[in-house]
Amino acid sequence: MEATAPVKANSTRTRLGRPDYRRLAAFRYTLRRFLSFSEMAARRIGLASQQYQALLAVMGHSGQDPITVKDLAHQLLIKHNSAVGLVDRLEAEGLVRRQAGVADRRKVGILLTSKGVRVFEGLAAAHLSELKRIGPELRDFLEYMLTAAASGRAPAGPNPERPAPAAAASRRRGARAAERAPAES
Repeated sequence: MEATAPVKANSTRTRLGRPDYRRLAAFRYTLRRFLSFSEMAARRIGLASQQYQALLAVMGHSGQDPITVKDLAHQLLIKHNSAVGLVDRLEAEGLVRRQAGVADRRKVGILLTSKGVRVFEGLAAAHLSELKRIGPELRDFLEYMLTAAASGRAPAGPNPERPAPAAAASRRRGARAAERAPAES
């Protein structure tokens, strides 16, 4: 498992102010909302979030050969033996299959089955739709950060006090849906 180096405080950096902290908190909140969405979407069809992440890593693998358990472990930031167990569970569900390598039969690739592709495509479409919905919030934050990095100072960015258009629209849709929902007795 790969870990990043700890961040050290640097007195030469630009000091952050409350608006910066608000932006960071808003960004983190948006990420957590997406991760929560992902976990619930996977759970609704009987998968653990990590199983969806594994299917995504298999389908998104850019190598010429199928992804290996070692590569999967690296992609998911888990230990090799955990990746083996994950692949075992996905295989038992009929979502993936193992295939011995052509050049080196000791290397075993992981491929999605037709059932795995169907399950994955449905979840991936839902995830893409959610990313499109929260995209403006993420874009605003990233633009703010890129401007800050380029200038070396804290730029004027989106107002963290005012919800992003996508967030406001999402809340309005949620409120309308709640109004239409039958009252609990």
